Amino acid sequence: MKLLIVVASVLAAQSQSGPRPEDTEVWTPVPPVVTPGAYVATPPPSDALVLFDGRDLSHWVSVKDGGAARWTVADGVLTVAKGTGNIQTRDRFGSYQLHVEWRIPADIKGEGQARGNSGIFLASTGDGDTGYELQILDSYRNRTYVNGQAGSIYKQIVPLANSMRRPGEWQSYDILWTAPLFAADGTVTRPASATVMLNNVVVQDHAILKGATQYIGQPSYKPHGPAPIKLQDHGDPSAPISFRNIWIRKLS
Repeated sequence: MKLLIVVASVLAAQSQSGPRPEDTEVWTPVPPVVTPGAYVATPPPSDALVLFDGRDLSHWVSVKDGGAARWTVADGVLTVAKGTGNIQTRDRFGSYQLHVEWRIPADIKGEGQARGNSGIFLASTGDGDTGYELQILDSYRNRTYVNGQAGSIYKQIVPLANSMRRPGEWQSYDILWTAPLFAADGTVTRPASATVMLNNVVVQDHAILKGATQYIGQPSYKPHGPAPIKLQDHGDPSAPISFRNIWIRKLS
């Protein structure tokens, strides 16, 4: 009888605790490792809008207050200034082609999600970490849940491959984003989708999103129009992430 009471108490405590972050972690199967080719520079095409050219943050604002973005620009590189918060584009976008280069520091410490954690919100739908997140993380020989490794649509879609370079080397994302569309009553008439290449290896192939990213619980849609693109100041204890050569081509 005592054993039954203990078990019942444990189950009751679990049911009262509600959803947990772990509930939406997927650990298997692990995507295959694919060694990418040598880095090749990808300059912006003639019709691209250059969002970061190595000189200033004129195309970006602070998500916290809408003021000037307070990340660091030096030697042609944009680096997260921890504690200053996320930054996002001044402009709003529908569907687009986006190129972003990013680098995890060579002396990165930690493991799992605490190893160079950041993200690109392909459409920012509000303050904080809201929107549709493409994960940035050191996934080079770093075990974590597979829907949270680099190349994943965070907590939603596992990448097809792990094509990371070593920390200290530049990584590249090339993204085709199809924005969701909504009817007047808020019904989704076209879900969002993304095709993503990590270091020129396809890791998302026209992936259909179930909604905006949720750290706890399931993704869901809320109606929105054209939206900014957001870069995340995750605030983990590892060294800050850097970016360069960010450009975009509007598709709609």
